[in-house]
Amino acid sequence: MPFFLLAAWGLEVMFGWPAWLYARIRHPVVWVGAMIEQLDRLLNRPQWSHAIRYIAGMVSTLIMVALVSGVVWAVTTLLTEHWWAVLFELALAASLIASRSLFEHVSAVAQSLCDADISNARRAVARIVGRDATQLDEAGIARASLESLAENMSDGVVAPLFWGACLGLPGLAAYKAINTLDSMIGHRSDRYAAFGGFAARLDDVANLIPARLTALLIAAASLRASSFRIALRDASAHRSPNAGWPESAMAGALNVRLSGPRAYGGQTQVYSWLNATRSDPDQASIRNGLDLYCRALILGAILLLVIGVLVML
Repeated sequence: MPFFLLAAWGLEVMFGWPAWLYARIRHPVVWVGAMIEQLDRLLNRPQWSHAIRYIAGMVSTLIMVALVSGVVWAVTTLLTEHWWAVLFELALAASLIASRSLFEHVSAVAQSLCDADISNARRAVARIVGRDATQLDEAGIARASLESLAENMSDGVVAPLFWGACLGLPGLAAYKAINTLDSMIGHRSDRYAAFGGFAARLDDVANLIPARLTALLIAAASLRASSFRIALRDASAHRSPNAGWPESAMAGALNVRLSGPRAYGGQTQVYSWLNATRSDPDQASIRNGLDLYCRALILGAILLLVIGVLVML
């Protein structure tokens, strides 16, 4: 399985999910999202009690994870006798990894800042973060970009590969379903605090090991012992039990501060700083972060290769 994942990852790095293909069949995550929306409309009733909505959300989450992983398992099992089955499975696995798209989105932010186009930089960063980007200055844009780069390196690359290596393609698909559920309904809003509570906790569990592994990869790629030391020190200050690990490691590796106050829905939320004594990042920090991201993923690929060789012995 590690060699299969490396091949799928290579496809994703080279081609991503082409626009022409998206225009024709959308994307597997879009299909999953559409099913989640249907369950949300059917089972997330405001008139129900908190407990009933939590149970409805838990049932919806388990249905989605079982359905997605079950369909992938069934399809890959049925296709085993066909010569093109491997190509199909590679394409499916590649679609569930997001290293190229993450790099491109963050690069777009860096390029806009390099061009001194703050308005376009705000629009670019708004595509990858949930906070209000309309009033962000360069430092705020750079922080948001680097935080998204670090967190999504874990959620979009390391975690899918980790679960694919552990549980095969159905495991990779199950993780992607869990992560999509968390993105769509795992919020602490009035609508989703109950219905999405189980999905959010399940996502926390699924990312427990990958987030820490991502921090290790970032620290190792940076060649700075302080990177992982800062992750150990500051990760627990983050509002998420997992995101603080890669974000703190990124802050330590680049010698900048991340997190801090930000606006959601017009209201300022006060969050703790990560690597608080350092200065704010800038456009150059984003470029350095992207270089670090690439080096860390190369280390991840080497690790996957070593695991594959050990499995064969």
